[in-house]
Amino acid sequence: MVNDEACERAGDEHGSPKRAGDAASAERVPGARFALGQVVATPAALEAVTRNDVLIALQRHAGGDWGEVCSEDRGANDEALRCGTRLLSVYTSASGVRFWVITEADRSATTVLLPSDY
Repeated sequence: MVNDEACERAGDEHGSPKRAGDAASAERVPGARFALGQVVATPAALEAVTRNDVLIALQRHAGGDWGEVCSEDRGANDEALRCGTRLLSVYTSASGVRFWVITEADRSATTVLLPSDY
């Protein structure tokens, strides 16, 4: 059961540098459960992960497939859909690079980054 107090307390602590990318929204991602806002990526992620890997990850993320997150983060994401808090997904590229996709609590932006960028 989701606690309303937890919804009020939860917030976004993400603040890594961003590089602007294409804007995207729930309307532009088939099966999306929430808006992605402006999609951005760190320079390191852009070098390490292919565009195709990013596009697949964004579609999965927007559809509520959180990838390789732990069960605690999976539950937090499911709660975040209801409460409007930050969403985190973890994926591995075709070449074996682990990367994250984070959507801000206000759904204004989604960032693709490497764990070392955080």
